[in-house]
Amino acid sequence: MNTPMSPEAELRLASARLQTRRHFLANCSVGLGAIGAGLLNASPGTVSASETGHLGNYAKPAKNVIYLHMAGSPPQHELFDYKPELKKHHLEPCPDELLEGKVFAFIKGKPKLLGPVYPFKQYGESGMMLGEQIPHIGKHADDLCLIRSMHTTQFNHAPAQLLLHTGSAQFGGSSFGSWATYGLGSESSNLPGFMVMVSGGTMPSGGKSLWGNGVLPSVHQGVQCRSEGDPILYVSNPDGMSSDIRRASLDALNELNRQEHQIFHDPETLTRIEQYELAFRMQTAVPEVMDISREPAHILESYGAEPGKASLANNCLLARRLVEQGVRFVQLFDWGWDIHGTAKYDDMETQFPKKCLEADKPIGALLTDLKQRGLLDETLVIFGGEFGRTPMVEARNGTMKFLGRDHHPDCFSVWVAGGGFRPGLQYGSTDELGFKVAEDPVDVKDFQATVLHAMGLDPFNLSFLSQGLNQRLIGPSNDARIIHDLLI
Repeated sequence: MNTPMSPEAELRLASARLQTRRHFLANCSVGLGAIGAGLLNASPGTVSASETGHLGNYAKPAKNVIYLHMAGSPPQHELFDYKPELKKHHLEPCPDELLEGKVFAFIKGKPKLLGPVYPFKQYGESGMMLGEQIPHIGKHADDLCLIRSMHTTQFNHAPAQLLLHTGSAQFGGSSFGSWATYGLGSESSNLPGFMVMVSGGTMPSGGKSLWGNGVLPSVHQGVQCRSEGDPILYVSNPDGMSSDIRRASLDALNELNRQEHQIFHDPETLTRIEQYELAFRMQTAVPEVMDISREPAHILESYGAEPGKASLANNCLLARRLVEQGVRFVQLFDWGWDIHGTAKYDDMETQFPKKCLEADKPIGALLTDLKQRGLLDETLVIFGGEFGRTPMVEARNGTMKFLGRDHHPDCFSVWVAGGGFRPGLQYGSTDELGFKVAEDPVDVKDFQATVLHAMGLDPFNLSFLSQGLNQRLIGPSNDARIIHDLLI
């Protein structure tokens, strides 16, 4: 029969376990555990990356990012990539040389070309050609850095979104915002460094993995905000519990966690303590920052925002409020841009103008608002989808009742404003029919590397050791390039 051990004996046994080679390597002052603990203990606003060689040498790094992802991918031929030659050959058979060896998501047989369904016009002193469906964004043409030569390897939504936001087409990668907060920390002590909002009524195809921490410590995962009820789940105290009782309970729990950390030195215990403390501080900060009714009437009107309503307009205004409070990375996903033309809910004549109407005004207002407040220079605003759309009409199953375009990875358009990107620049081009990149190709990895560089991070050394490999957003190879021509 085993004799129960005294508390002193249990403590001696735990200490003996810590003397094993594995525990020594994990927990000594130069071990991974200590490094991780140091990163997690970094005070808000500190740049922990400086201690691990992750900082780059960009002279004017952006402090914050607002990433506007239009889930489903808007058609560049109606918005950003003006092709008069495509219009001239509207509904003519697609040339055979373009189709040779190509596989599409839904197009079968020999498709017909689809000219721009809506007209373009020149905007700004740069003379940037943009679709007439986005006049408010067009007013900021001279602030935009428009990349028309993006391309990807994926032509289905979930893998393409995962590749763009986590660097891998498979689940499990660390997201863009997680890498940003891992590299730069957070400027806010009362809010998460990475926050996410979804509009359009449906989650993006890649799901919550698009803002997951992956291999990084869980403190770096994105926190999703809601438009109805509590902005963040459980941010309010339950019935019968006051803030004083919550504080006392948290103090007791934190003391238990600190005792555990003194024995086992697990850095995730420190993460747990900090997460509890941040959650307590958020109970005051979140309701205040998420209450857009505090904004003046003219600001609400400029965005088209309505307090209490789930919309991209509200989320754009909230994004500005969040970066003002020091949130490092704000990710907005807006669903409904998958314009296939199979029915009125995804066609070019009904759904597309509806989505433009929902997005154009608030995004234009966001750019105006950031600029007027002096925030655009230090905030990167990114707009785009996960891939492009074909210059051919989809005509699924051989019928063309509605107009729409299939998925197309070979070329698509993305624009960036502020944060050190060159304003009024039109970079890269596609061929005369908008089928493939003709000049200055920009791969997804190139784009990721350039954005990280613009944030003052070294994309090649920003890594985290996991499963014996130095994991990076740009992947294991060094094929990615920083496109310096895009930057000031």
